[in-house]
Amino acid sequence: MRQRFCLSTIIASLVLAAAPASRAAEADPFWGNATIYFLMTDRFVNGDPSNDAAYGREKDGDTLRSFEGGDIRGVITKLEDGYFRDLGVTAIWTTPLIEQVRQPQQEFGRSYAFHGYWPKDWTTVDQAFGTEADFAEMVRQAHAQNIRVIVDVIINHAGPPTGGDDPAWPDDWVRTGPPCDYASYAGTTACLIAAGLQDIRTESDADAPLPPFLVEKWRAENRLDQEVAELDAFFARTGYPRAPKYYIIKWLTDWVREYGVDGFRVDTAKHTDPEVWAALSVEARRAHAEWRARHPEALAENQDFYMVGEVFNFGLDDFERAINRDYNYGDRRIDFFDYGFDAMVNMGFVSHARQPMPDLFALYANEFDGPFKGRQMLNYIDSHDDPSPLDPTRENAFENAVKLMLAPGAAQIYYGDELDRRLVAAGATGDARLRTLMNWETLDTAQGQAILEHWRRLSRFRAAHPAIGVGRHVELSRSPYVFTRSLDTDAGSDAVVVAHAPDAPFSRTPAGGVFVDGSAVRDAYSGDLCQVSAGQITCERARDFALFEAATPGPQAGGTALR
Repeated sequence: MRQRFCLSTIIASLVLAAAPASRAAEADPFWGNATIYFLMTDRFVNGDPSNDAAYGREKDGDTLRSFEGGDIRGVITKLEDGYFRDLGVTAIWTTPLIEQVRQPQQEFGRSYAFHGYWPKDWTTVDQAFGTEADFAEMVRQAHAQNIRVIVDVIINHAGPPTGGDDPAWPDDWVRTGPPCDYASYAGTTACLIAAGLQDIRTESDADAPLPPFLVEKWRAENRLDQEVAELDAFFARTGYPRAPKYYIIKWLTDWVREYGVDGFRVDTAKHTDPEVWAALSVEARRAHAEWRARHPEALAENQDFYMVGEVFNFGLDDFERAINRDYNYGDRRIDFFDYGFDAMVNMGFVSHARQPMPDLFALYANEFDGPFKGRQMLNYIDSHDDPSPLDPTRENAFENAVKLMLAPGAAQIYYGDELDRRLVAAGATGDARLRTLMNWETLDTAQGQAILEHWRRLSRFRAAHPAIGVGRHVELSRSPYVFTRSLDTDAGSDAVVVAHAPDAPFSRTPAGGVFVDGSAVRDAYSGDLCQVSAGQITCERARDFALFEAATPGPQAGGTALR
C-alpha cells in the first residue's frame, strides 16, 4: 500500500505541475462568452435510417427509452443546412457517441443506452449513431463554419452488464458497490452512483490487463494488434501505470488527436478523483496541439482546447454544495478549476433565473467580480438530467431566452430551447421527459419561426460581443431596465447597451458613456439605426427591447421575432 500511495502522489504532483490549472486571471473572451448548443444525438435528426436497428436492438423500451434513430448523419444535415451557423452558436456539444451496451437496463423502466452514458467500448462509434467516417465529416463540416465540436466524456463508469453481448468488466477494473451515500469524499468517489452501472476504480494505480471481452471483440474486428500497439506506445511515452483510468484517458484523447475535437464536457466529475481530470486535461491539450499542427488551416480562428465539468449541485452564489469556488464533500473541499477545467456547468442558473432579470444579472456580475473572477461558468435553463427545468411547458419563452443569452457567463442552448420544445411527454418518467424528440415540425408554424428568430438575434448579438459573457456589467436604470457591458483586452475593446421594458415602450435610452454624442448606433435586435445626443440614445420609433451596438457596416436583422 505504501508503494502504491507514493506512486499515485508522484504522478498527481507531476500532472498538476504540467496542467494549465488555475487558468488565466481573466476569463477567455472566446470560451467565456461561448454559446454552446447541446444536442442529444439520438433525439435530434435521423439522417440514416439504415442504422436504426444497430446490434439488433429492439424498440421495446418504455416511453422515450428506446433508440429513436437520431445519428451523426442527422447532425451533418443540419450543418449543411446552416442551422447552427444561422443560430450563431460557438460550438456543438454532442452526447457520448462511443459504443454503448446493447441490451436494456432497468432505469425508470426498461431503458436502452440511447443517451450515450453507458459505455462498452471507448474506442469506436456506436453503430446506431453512425461511423467514424461520419464523425470525421461532422467535425470537418463544423470547423468549415468556424464552429467547435465538444464531446461528452465518461471515465467514472462503464455501462451495466446485461449478459450476453454486455459482459461484466473485471474486478480489477470496476466495483459494483457500495452505493454512494454522498456523506464524504469516499462516499461520493469510491462508490456506485447508480444501481447496475460498473464504477471504474479511478483511485487505483495498480496495473490491470485489458478486459478479455474487449480483447476478443477487437480480435473479431481485426484491430487488436493496432489497439495494443497504440496502448504500448502511450504507456511508454507517459510512464503511467496500466491502471484503468489511464487506458480510458488514452482512448478519449485519441478522438482529439485523430479528428480534432475541440473540447470535452466531463460527465460525473465529482465522482472521480480530481487528479484524473488533471491528467485528462494534460493529455487532451497535448493531443489538440498535435492535431492543430497537422491541420493549421482547419479553423478560421484557433482557440485553446476547452474542458467543462459537470459537478452535480454546483453553481454560482454558493449553490447547494458550492462554497465560494469549492465543491464541499463534507470532509474535503475541491476547487475543480485547479484540476485542468476551464469552466464548470452552472447548475445554479435555473434557480437563480426565477428572480427578476435585473437581480439575476447583478448577482452574476458580483460573482464574476468575486469568487469566480477570471473563471468561466456555463449557464442553462434546462438540460438532459436536471430534474427541475426553468420552464418545461415554455410559458415564458421570450424572457427566459433573454435571461440565458444575456447573463454574464457562457450559455448552453439545450436542443429545442430555440423552438420551445416542451419538456413533458405523456407516459414518460424520470429524465425521459427531458429527452423528447426534437420538434422540427414547429418550424412550419409562424410561432415557431418567431421564437427561432428571437433566439437567432440574441445569439448573433452575443457572438459579436464578447463583453456580454465576460465584460463588466453596469446597471444604468431599472425602469426601463438598462445596462452596459464593456470589455477591454490587449486584442481590443467591446461595449454594448441593452434596454428592456416590456410594459413601457421607450424611444430614449441612456448611453452610459458607451457611445459618444453625435454617433450612430444600431439596435441589433430590430436593425434600426438610432442617434446619440446629450448622453441619450434616441430612436424614431418606440420599442420594448433593444440591443445597442456601434453602427458599423453589417447585415440588418431579418424575419419576424417573437414579441
